Amino acid sequence: MEAINFEEITLRKEITSRGGGIEIDLTTLGYEGERMSAYQNYLGGGMLGRVCANDTIRAKHKIVELSLATELDEIAEQLKRYYFNLTNPEDDEWESQYYELNQKMPTSAY
Repeated sequence: MEAINFEEITLRKEITSRGGGIEIDLTTLGYEGERMSAYQNYLGGGMLGRVCANDTIRAKHKIVELSLATELDEIAEQLKRYYFNLTNPEDDEWESQYYELNQKMPTSAY
């Protein structure tokens, strides 16, 4: 799958030092009226949890065919990396975490 320009399809974006999220419109990717979100929770002590994603397609249908699930997973992976890069800019001297390490963090502190 080629790189997605998320800026063009972003519906909502809230980024803070205590987590937040981003929501995109999947219409231009072939899923009319559907949405996907990536989000991150605050764990405490200045740490953010792993970046997670969800979409309205699987939320509605619970079970989807394997090829659709694979494509949604590929979009979600790109979106999670995009969101991670927004919360951890490369030029920030205080942010030293990389994506793969972040994805080993828990989702929530509770």
